[in-house]
Amino acid sequence: MTEKIIGIDLGTTNSEVAVVENGRVTVIDITPGHPILPSFVGLADDGSILVGEPAKNQYVLYPERTIKSIKRRMGSADRVELGNTSYSPQEISAIILRQLKSIAETYLGESVHKAVITVPAYFSDAQRQATREAGEIAGLEVMRIINEPTAAALSYEANHQDHKKVLVYDLGGGTFDVSVVGIQDNVVEVLASHGNNHLGGDDFDAKIVARLVEHLQKQGADPTTSRKAMARITRAAENAKIALSDQPYVRIEEEYLLDKAGTPVNLSLELARHDYEAMIHGYIDETLEAVHIALKGAHLTVSDIDEVLLVGGATRTPVITERLEADLSLTVRAEVNPDLCVAAGAAIQAGMLAGESVSAVLVDITPYTFGTSALSDRNGIPYPFTYVPIIHKNTPIPVTKSEVFYTVMDHQEAVKVDIYQGEDADALNNIELGEFMVENLSKVPSGNPIVLQLSLDLNGIMNVTAREKNTGLEKSITINNVLTRFQEGELQTARDRVDALFAGEENFLAKPAANAAASDHQLTVQAQALVEKAERLLDRAAADDREEMINLMESIKDALSEEDIDALAEPVAALSDILFYLES
Repeated sequence: MTEKIIGIDLGTTNSEVAVVENGRVTVIDITPGHPILPSFVGLADDGSILVGEPAKNQYVLYPERTIKSIKRRMGSADRVELGNTSYSPQEISAIILRQLKSIAETYLGESVHKAVITVPAYFSDAQRQATREAGEIAGLEVMRIINEPTAAALSYEANHQDHKKVLVYDLGGGTFDVSVVGIQDNVVEVLASHGNNHLGGDDFDAKIVARLVEHLQKQGADPTTSRKAMARITRAAENAKIALSDQPYVRIEEEYLLDKAGTPVNLSLELARHDYEAMIHGYIDETLEAVHIALKGAHLTVSDIDEVLLVGGATRTPVITERLEADLSLTVRAEVNPDLCVAAGAAIQAGMLAGESVSAVLVDITPYTFGTSALSDRNGIPYPFTYVPIIHKNTPIPVTKSEVFYTVMDHQEAVKVDIYQGEDADALNNIELGEFMVENLSKVPSGNPIVLQLSLDLNGIMNVTAREKNTGLEKSITINNVLTRFQEGELQTARDRVDALFAGEENFLAKPAANAAASDHQLTVQAQALVEKAERLLDRAAADDREEMINLMESIKDALSEEDIDALAEPVAALSDILFYLES
């Protein structure tokens, strides 16, 4: 009997698991009639693990021991606290994956060891690698990592055989992607993608939360001083957002939210849909701009698009359909379940890998340009950080590309290779993924050719090789950013820790965070890199932002000089936010 491979949509807000059986996709129920698992992890009163709805329910009362939206931290060096223990984003995601694996095993009546997992199309190499690691920690061999819009289009193609160009607009809880997809002769090909992996329904919620906080502050009550009050407000905001998908108004009410001088403070506010839509207007504008960037990347115009497919629960907001139809002059298709189609597409890909009878063939692309830096003239001055793209954005993968570079000095014995991800002509304004040295080169005159090869596989993981052409001397690495990857031995440690949670072999609260010194070192390196990046971008900031950036940089430098690791977190997070919006 063929071993089953499951498909998993590991979402920011919700996650699902699906499988192909007898040529048909089944999205497996988490509880009877409910196939959606909230992406929440928490601790119960007795220290036992909670995953999904129970963790989400307790978030209102115990936000300090509940974690949500961990997907937004994937690929970062962040640590999250759960009880008295610090965990990486990979470990928390692994707990969710472990729960989905268990649910699938119960449904199928057999063990499950392999999975296809989806990620946003705009996830970076670091974030894709972190997702793979989360799967491995959960005890799954990750057979393929595919883009969420690709999976949605694959799900759509399972029931549609026409030749067409489809726009996949994917707005989930924490990420946004838009992809232009070609469907022809049972082949699903992503032609171009664009998006923002920090934009989604959570940001819509935050706008409502800000309105509710402002309303209470005008009454002389400040809920921001109470984590439990803010958790209740956040849950109320999410419920209001959902209600406004079907209703023009919603009344938001929370009794005894705060205590003010012995008097209960209640929240009662009516929110109109048009006011809510005005709050998120800027976000919708950003997504529509991304639509046209994706179209340009595919070398198509609006008139070339046959259909628009909506993916992600946040697309249920009516204004999104209205704006898309007005902008594209197309009727948005509504028959696809936006919450489940990504998991279904992952299951179709999993079924194909398992040898099941499925119709579509998957062709994927890279949403980023990858390259290196080299010496060139800039305004008549030699500049060593000119960005040289090697694998261009929207290139079908898997792909291998090479470029030749030359030494600049006689008898040059070593070259440093830096690998970047991004689109800026200045390599320093892009994201550095890794670096390595090629040493013991031949002692020959300048102009010694060095061939740099980048190979990107279907999971978005890159292998880099630099080879001295004349001798065959080479050095190879798999991109492994120390800020975002598990080091040797850490993956097994993380797997053991997550295994123990489910096996009951140790108390979840008893074990201190592993490798605390390494984590401190990672945060220190991250902070130093952040300050260097901020200094490069300082001239692009407005006066107010520039002043705040300088103050935050000074705070980070002071904390580094005093080796006060605890003092780094707040200014690092604040400076990261400013740089993110500045670059956007």
